[in-house]
Amino acid sequence: MGHIKEPEGVDFIINSRPLTKKEEVAISEYIRAYKAKHSHKQISTKQTGRRKTARKNVTA
Repeated sequence: MGHIKEPEGVDFIINSRPLTKKEEVAISEYIRAYKAKHSHKQISTKQTGRRKTARKNVTA
């Protein structure tokens, strides 16, 4: 990825205001509900494929 230069006269610095207690509680409740709703899903792990042909038993 390359570096993106700011165009002249444009400032990408954002000064956001702090969250209020009401907003913090609302966000926390949403996250808690989302996790409770989606916690039953299991993360599938990558399974290794099985060989379609058996290996030959070679003895020297």
